[in-house]
Amino acid sequence: MKIAVFPGSFDPITIGHVNLILRACPLFDKIIISIGVNTSKNKLFPLEQRIEWINNVFKDESKIEVREFHGLTVEFCKKVGAKYIIRGLRNASDFDYEKTIAQLNHELNKEIETVFLISRPKYSHISSTIVREIIRVKGDASSLVPEQVDLTKALKI
Repeated sequence: MKIAVFPGSFDPITIGHVNLILRACPLFDKIIISIGVNTSKNKLFPLEQRIEWINNVFKDESKIEVREFHGLTVEFCKKVGAKYIIRGLRNASDFDYEKTIAQLNHELNKEIETVFLISRPKYSHISSTIVREIIRVKGDASSLVPEQVDLTKALKI
């Protein structure tokens, strides 16, 4: 069974994430969307909310599972039996950063391969960081997230 992990904060999940995950589905038997719990990062949305949103977005996709994890991604992969890590690339800066992380992950666990998917041009400007910034300044980010992500309800606006 080909199991892949797609790690991230998903704070919040964006339409770019959704596109990458749906494009990865035919490549794997199972994709575990793994929400990394990093205490050094300030999250805008609670973990439970992010899990609920992702579960709602992919409720009809039997190949997709959502889990939180602590620590190193490669250790989580080992725990769940995943041999692949999925990462999206929007631009050259993403590539430089992700290449380094992929090489380090491979040094930590030689059985893990990172699979890069290039963002579709219409999603390449979208990141969770940008979405959070729009939300923080009270802008409308609804076109950048899946319809299941109700930002007004989540932020009680």
